[in-house]
Amino acid sequence: MNTLPHVLDGVVIASEIKAEVAREVVDLTSRGIRPGLVVILVGEVPASQIYVRSKVKTCGELGIYSELITPPESITTEEMLAMVADLNAREDIDGILIQLPLPKHVDTKRLLEAVAPEKDVDGFHPVNAGRLQAGQPGLAPCTPAGIIEILRRTGLPIAGQNAVVVGRSDIVGKPAALLLLNESATVTVCHSKTRDLPSFTRNADILVAAIGRPGYVTADMVKPGAVLIDVGINRLTDPADVQKFFPGDAERAATFAKRGSVIVGDIDPAAFAISGAYTPVPGGVGALTIAMLMHNTVKAAKLRRGIV
Repeated sequence: MNTLPHVLDGVVIASEIKAEVAREVVDLTSRGIRPGLVVILVGEVPASQIYVRSKVKTCGELGIYSELITPPESITTEEMLAMVADLNAREDIDGILIQLPLPKHVDTKRLLEAVAPEKDVDGFHPVNAGRLQAGQPGLAPCTPAGIIEILRRTGLPIAGQNAVVVGRSDIVGKPAALLLLNESATVTVCHSKTRDLPSFTRNADILVAAIGRPGYVTADMVKPGAVLIDVGINRLTDPADVQKFFPGDAERAATFAKRGSVIVGDIDPAAFAISGAYTPVPGGVGALTIAMLMHNTVKAAKLRRGIV
């Protein structure tokens, strides 16, 4: 008998994580410690402003102290480095997050590396990348860490599974592969230069798509019963593309008519029907990113003070 694939609801899992973080904050506060997060948002980027407001709002809901610093777009790399140095020195700040992208004249690499590794709640610093590779305690990037939480909390096996990650970015692909490896999966990393990509993806028990191309992984590239983790967030603005990926979907058609766009992941939605479980877009992996940022902020507060 065929069973419907299991939808891995990121919103529900994010709520669980936030509730756990709130309890940890209460515990730390009772010891005289209030975790603190600073977000630096340069210039006027509407999408970033919305995202940052959501981060600050969530901090307030969970009892985490937060500050939002909004320097003008004209700020120089040196001025930002001085700002980061001040935040590194502050005892009341556990996490420093520099919202990307930065203006082109600002040296992003230098800035990210200037953040003290123990306050790098994005998990981007080379020291944290090294700790992740070595399997040592540290701060992992939020989105890949969220992928592991989805698998763990839904009881899906990781150890011994064939995991294929499509995408090799420093932010998602590489750390996701390392986290899966640390959980004893057998991991293959594929990318845009991989020859005969379907021969790899069809062997995946867990398939993570993080390549940034709408519907790139098609149904014929997926093993029936596989777990599909879709990291992609791609905006469709062409009615033909909406019809291609969501044929006969009245709800998506209504959204497109109202907003002029709809979101699709890196996996063609047609593939979900043959999967064992999948993360929807939206409402899947993306829903966990802010929850994992809050988790990392509390983790940083504890690691900095030697609290297990």
